[in-house]
Amino acid sequence: MAHVTSSKTLLAGLLTMAAGVSLAAAPASPDVARHQAQIDKIVADISPQRIEGYVRKLAGFKTRHTMSDTVSDTVGIGAARRWIKSELERCGAQAGGRLQVAFDSHVTPVSARISRPTEVVNVVATLPGTQDASKERMYVVSGHYDSRNTDIMDAKGDAPGANDDASGTAAVMEMACVMARHRFDATLVFMTVAAEEQGLLGATHWAEQARLKNLNIAGMFTNDIIGSSRADDGRIDDTQVRLFAESVPATKDMSDTVRSLLATGGENDSLSRQLARHVKETGERYVPNFKVSVIQRRDRYLRGGDHMPFLARGYAALRFTEPNEDFAHQHQNLRTEGGKVYGDLPEFDDFNYIARVAKVNAAALASLALAPAAPQQVQMRTDKLENDSSLVWQPNTEPDLAGYRIVWRDTTAAQWQGSLFVGNVNEATVKLSKDNYFFGVQAVDKDGNVSVATYPAPRR
Repeated sequence: MAHVTSSKTLLAGLLTMAAGVSLAAAPASPDVARHQAQIDKIVADISPQRIEGYVRKLAGFKTRHTMSDTVSDTVGIGAARRWIKSELERCGAQAGGRLQVAFDSHVTPVSARISRPTEVVNVVATLPGTQDASKERMYVVSGHYDSRNTDIMDAKGDAPGANDDASGTAAVMEMACVMARHRFDATLVFMTVAAEEQGLLGATHWAEQARLKNLNIAGMFTNDIIGSSRADDGRIDDTQVRLFAESVPATKDMSDTVRSLLATGGENDSLSRQLARHVKETGERYVPNFKVSVIQRRDRYLRGGDHMPFLARGYAALRFTEPNEDFAHQHQNLRTEGGKVYGDLPEFDDFNYIARVAKVNAAALASLALAPAAPQQVQMRTDKLENDSSLVWQPNTEPDLAGYRIVWRDTTAAQWQGSLFVGNVNEATVKLSKDNYFFGVQAVDKDGNVSVATYPAPRR
């Protein structure tokens, strides 16, 4: 991100403070570009070796099909979920006992992919926030621990699911165990969910309950198929991960929020796109030589993931997926044909790659949970014709708030290009035309942690 703070003359030319502050005395910004030692420590502690152990253990349950055995201690989804819970409880206890681990269970009725009423059980580990003003704000990260082979209804055949999605489950478990040793202002929720292959049933139940409880979920990530750096043609690409981010939802009826976005050209400034910008910037800062490739779609063609139930309920949600999928190692019965091995086996996973994706997730989650909330009720004044851009917003309540900064980019740019710290005010004018740029407002704390940007609605 470009920071327009190096020239005092340029700064004075860009900024007018609403409270009558002298331009020459424009406030100094906390260092928002520096590495936070806590986040560096978290990223460094993510272990490819532990991730490999998790993946191999999960694959060793033979199948984790949603309707598979729930009694055995060695085979089936019941054994898998009990092991996940016990492992999270073990590492949570070692980290000081603050990680709250529980089953989230419901019985799903017969449907197209469920032949009998079936208990669907998510394993949820919650790390409560420690700041009173922020602890109700939550960030959720998930992977699905169920698996399948070619026949979606086959609950007995081997379905090791090493990539789809032991890889995502292992990443979430590793993040939970590492991050449980740290304290954050906001609350983090680490979920391994079930019945993704049966129609996103586990995630849908949790998201429904979250909406009914009016939980303040400020962002959600799902990690689904993040295990392999090898494409189906043999190419190796371990330098990037895809991050799918929805624009405006494809609904029959248009909400006022969506209508406002479209009316101002802000279809690339949805809550999920703003979250994706933050993840890309943070992830690439803390995980060098690794690109977060934002894909401006909800998901791949004809596919879906556990972020979708959250999107459907108005939450910002994103999906991480490897850059080049090998479909011979997804949803396939184990077999060898013509010398080619089919099936989702651990031997096809790249555990160093999974760890790098987990590091991006962890850096982004830590940054979000340490930062203030995104400013609310951000508006662009449009009551008179002018070439400046005047923004107003509701004040944040965090005790460690340093102030706010306005960010902007060209209308053809994907990421923020310029920024200006304006201090602890709730109105400021930038000497740039609102007609020529897209703007956002971020909250900044005294340590330099920065919130996701909020796109302004027009105010007459």
